[in-house]
Amino acid sequence: MYIYNDFDEQFVRNRVDQFRDQVTRRIDGSLTEDEFKPLRLMNGLYLQLHAYMLRVAVPYGTLNSAQMDKLAYIADRWDKGYGHFTTRQNIQYNWPELRDVPDMLSELADVGMHAIQTSGNTIRNVTADHFAGAAADEIEDPRPTAELLRQWSTDHPEFQFLPRKFKVAVTGAKADRAVTRAHDIGLRMVRNDTGEAGFEVIIGGGLGRTPMVGKILREFLPKSDLLPYCEAIVSVYNLLGRRDNKYKARIKITVHENGLEKIQELVESRFAQIRPQFSGLNRHLQSQIEQSFATPTYVANATDGYEAARLANPAFRSWTDTNLSDHKADGYAIVSISIKKHGATPGDATSDQMRVMASLARKYGHDELRISHEQNVILPHVHKSDLLAIYAELRVADLATANIGLISDIIACPGMDYCALATARSIPIAQEIATRFDELKLEHEIGLLKIKISGCINACGHHHVGHIGILGLDRAGVENYQITLGGDGTETTTIGERAGPGFGADDIVPAIERLVLGYLDLRENADETFLAAYRRLGAEPFVALLYPEKAAKNAA
Repeated sequence: MYIYNDFDEQFVRNRVDQFRDQVTRRIDGSLTEDEFKPLRLMNGLYLQLHAYMLRVAVPYGTLNSAQMDKLAYIADRWDKGYGHFTTRQNIQYNWPELRDVPDMLSELADVGMHAIQTSGNTIRNVTADHFAGAAADEIEDPRPTAELLRQWSTDHPEFQFLPRKFKVAVTGAKADRAVTRAHDIGLRMVRNDTGEAGFEVIIGGGLGRTPMVGKILREFLPKSDLLPYCEAIVSVYNLLGRRDNKYKARIKITVHENGLEKIQELVESRFAQIRPQFSGLNRHLQSQIEQSFATPTYVANATDGYEAARLANPAFRSWTDTNLSDHKADGYAIVSISIKKHGATPGDATSDQMRVMASLARKYGHDELRISHEQNVILPHVHKSDLLAIYAELRVADLATANIGLISDIIACPGMDYCALATARSIPIAQEIATRFDELKLEHEIGLLKIKISGCINACGHHHVGHIGILGLDRAGVENYQITLGGDGTETTTIGERAGPGFGADDIVPAIERLVLGYLDLRENADETFLAAYRRLGAEPFVALLYPEKAAKNAA
């Protein structure tokens, strides 16, 4: 992984010192809250319902054990003993005192971390495939590209006051595990006819109030042109993007209002203008960065013990069936650690759990961890002979839930329990759904099913791309939950369709239960997923499951 050089170290330390002075002036009254707000947002500090919230960047989701240990230390010393991993591969602390935030940032700087540009109208944390560098279907590790973009975008003088926040995602694999088509810029590694690796460039994706699937701006962009081309895109957006209405300020609206052809013309013109200014420096920088992402030295131990343990231990076998993914190296697996035990808050990990995961990475995982956009933690490089020992330690730490990709592996935003923007609760609904289907013991029979929950129209829970999406709204002071169906956040990205009227808080879980149990009767066989069945049959039979009284009336 990338290690700070002297410039990085000094840059982050200077920012911490600068913010410490700003916090001091806010506390003594020299700065009003209105004056302080843009300064704190530049450093990832929000004011939520009950307290400040600090959002810490985990660049492209990659951590080492020392960094995870530091996150645990911060949770214990300045928060309430836990942190919340987010859909942008960040971690949030929900209860810091303002006076302590500079000390938190200083501790983060000790391990090469910061909170810069995790908020504000600028280029946010660049996200990537959480299996990067390990996936069997990978063309090339996308993390050097993500790091290049991080360095380019951090404190970029032209892009600190964009019309609206700007999000970039990168994947180097055939399967899209980074939701690239729901980002302002999505980059998918592809090969051209000569075998050269480059990028399919997607722009104008996004969820929120007006969900849109991104459009292909360039089918193939050579890697050497990446920085000037991205700079051209953001420059065009910075000029054209609307500043009169924040709800219409994202690049997706800019593309929609101006048309893809006009945006292409403007981007290509700007690209031609600025490309000579880069003069190969970006390629030299990327070459240096790539050296920081060397492939680990894999061992060639026997895996017989793993297969024997699977046969002897049904619980271990169930966990390996759901929580392991194919690795590019023989004898290895990618381990997804679920931090969504049934009834727990999705994305929350205690400081003790963080330390356990850090320890596992040191002992068994080449000192690497990843945060997924689905709010779980990954050990990307694990030899199969170590899996039983890992599972045993995870069980002790309450981290061995075998539910990755299943109905209880729910994405949920903090909702009205924390967020000042939320209009309904997300966490209790996620907990109730997970608990209910655990009681029914049907998760594994149901198979792959992604539920995503947002507590407001901003869609931080990605509900638009959930196979089943749930959106919490306020209806005359009462929480109301709309359901969308058929969403997909992979390489076949689809925005879910609204099923009909919303449900009250007491009715939403029974409605999901009717829907899912009905799906089991509708599917052709046990291998047909919810999404596949929905695409085959269309919305009608699924809507009928949600609204049986209306379906019976129509039938009569």
